[in-house]
Amino acid sequence: MKLSIIIPAYNEEKKIEKDILLADKFILGQNLSGEIIVVDDGSSDATFQKANSTREKIQTRIKVLKNKNNFGKGYTVKRGILEAKGEYVAYCDAGSTVPFSNLLIGLNLLMNKECDIAHGSRLMPGSVIRVSQEKDRKFSSSVIRFLVTKFLGVPISLTDTQCGFKIYKSEAAKELFSKLRTNGFMFEVENILRAIKRNYSVKEFPVEWSCDRDSRITFLKTPWRVLFDIARIKFMKID
Repeated sequence: MKLSIIIPAYNEEKKIEKDILLADKFILGQNLSGEIIVVDDGSSDATFQKANSTREKIQTRIKVLKNKNNFGKGYTVKRGILEAKGEYVAYCDAGSTVPFSNLLIGLNLLMNKECDIAHGSRLMPGSVIRVSQEKDRKFSSSVIRFLVTKFLGVPISLTDTQCGFKIYKSEAAKELFSKLRTNGFMFEVENILRAIKRNYSVKEFPVEWSCDRDSRITFLKTPWRVLFDIARIKFMKID
């Protein structure tokens, strides 16, 4: 199997079917063998049922999982990654914020052995912002960028640690996520620091992005948890 696409979701009953249909269209359109894995992070709405109901509408293999409780985005992505069977493993935020076609850029980087991990970036040259963030979310994103570079030591060359559009070689994904301890929003940073320590090559690629202003996962909704995770990662022994 060539490609696994992981879609983490929390209370996304209005969007998840579209996400799955678009992922299926992408995989079929590129003549890839693949799978779609939806991981519902303990939603209180019909996300799980909606995702399951798409089975009859698509040709790509799909697996739908549900967490018993709302454990956090890091835990949810980790669960999907560890279930994946693909040679390349991507995870893409619910809400279709980045077209699945943008995965081709990252996939080509991996297949050409230019890197082990390819991160979508909304901030590097070549990126296109279709729907921008509100001012308060732009501010919070700037705060996070400052903290992860100055306080945690993430290389400044990585412009956008929090973009939910990444693709890994399977072996890198399995190794990094099997060690992941951050269940919340800041899991990306722990992964990056561990990837660097283990000498995995990380590159960014520009994406076409539309802000999901109805997103269930934002810094503004859980600021203290985000700050706690940053402090925890600072003093974590990352091996």
